Amino acid sequence: MGTNRRPATEAEARALASTVRLRILRLCLDQALTNKEIAGRLDANPATTLHHVRKLVETGFLSAGPSRPGPRGSTEIPYQATGKSWEMDVRESGVTGGGAAMVGAFLEEIRLVDLDEVDVTRLGLRLTEEGHAELTRRLQEVFDEFSEREPAPDGQAYSVFLAVHRDVTRDA
Repeated sequence: MGTNRRPATEAEARALASTVRLRILRLCLDQALTNKEIAGRLDANPATTLHHVRKLVETGFLSAGPSRPGPRGSTEIPYQATGKSWEMDVRESGVTGGGAAMVGAFLEEIRLVDLDEVDVTRLGLRLTEEGHAELTRRLQEVFDEFSEREPAPDGQAYSVFLAVHRDVTRDA
C-alpha cells in the first residue's frame, strides 16, 4: 500500500524490520510508557526492550517524554509513538524483513485475544493490474481516513491487519 508516503531511509527500514519494535510502537500509540512498563506488557527482559526503545528513539519513531522520579530514587522516562511509521514506505529501502516483522507482530498480538471475538474475512479475487491498484488505493484511503481521526478518549483500542497477497495456490 503506502500511497503518498515518503521512502524510508535504510536506518528507518531496519528499525521497522523488527517484530518487537513494531509491538513497542503499538503499545506506545495511545499513551506514553516507560521501558519497565513496555517490558512488562511484552513479558520481556527490560534490558532487551531498552535496546529496541533506544533504536526507535534514535530513528524518530518514539519520542522520550520528560523524565520523572521512579521507585527507590530511580528516574523513569516515558516514551510515546510519534506516528512517523505511517508516513513512510519501506518497500524500496533495500532492507528485507519488514513484511515478516509485520506478520510476526500481528501473530503475537492476535494470540492474546479470544479468536471468536475477532472480525475475520477472507476473499479470493482475480484482478487485473489496474483492479489490484484500485483495490489497494481504496483500502489505503479508508486506512488513511481512520488514522487521521482523533482517538476517542472513551473508545476501545483496536488494531487492523490487512494483507493483500498473490494466491499462489490458485495459479499453480
